[in-house]
Amino acid sequence: MNTLQQIRYVWKPVVFLLCLIPATLVLTDAFEITGQLGANPIEEIQDRFGNWALRFIMITLAVTPLRRTTGWNWLSGFRRMLGLFTFFYALMHFLIWLILDRELRLSDILEDLTERPFITLGFTATVLLTALAITSFTALRRRMGQKWQTLHNAVYLIAILGVWHYWWQVKKDITEPLIYAAVLAVLLSVRIFWRWRRKKRPLRKNRYDA
Repeated sequence: MNTLQQIRYVWKPVVFLLCLIPATLVLTDAFEITGQLGANPIEEIQDRFGNWALRFIMITLAVTPLRRTTGWNWLSGFRRMLGLFTFFYALMHFLIWLILDRELRLSDILEDLTERPFITLGFTATVLLTALAITSFTALRRRMGQKWQTLHNAVYLIAILGVWHYWWQVKKDITEPLIYAAVLAVLLSVRIFWRWRRKKRPLRKNRYDA
């Protein structure tokens, strides 16, 4: 079995099951099998899904820097799965707010979206994530051509909106949002540096040739 076959038939299923653990723990805690959800279970579930959505988008964005620094090109094979799990946890976070918290009351939903800016940011990020999830499949990618890459570059904006959403939601202790912001700053700075170096490289070559 070669490396690609190992990734497809062994490691992808393993990673898939690992990615499901946070959602599984929510269910088992809800039935008090592995723990409890606390005094406000709806808020606890919503926060857990939201936190894991942020973690997964950071992990997804870390794939390319890790691949380039280590030379492990096989890591790219996990990027779409990790991106889809980002969408899954963000969607669950949104649905818990929509169905359990707001109970599908249109007046409450509109009030939150217009008067609570952090919810507006989160809703915007969820809409963009939905567009990326829908267009993540190979057939649509080929059909869209260059437009696909342009759309999927929105992942950087989504990550910023997600951290921003969390930051504005927290009222006192901003330690966790600050950690996410720092990680995101590093991941984006690496990409900016690579782009700058790529643009400078032809100039250096021409100067040397002259």
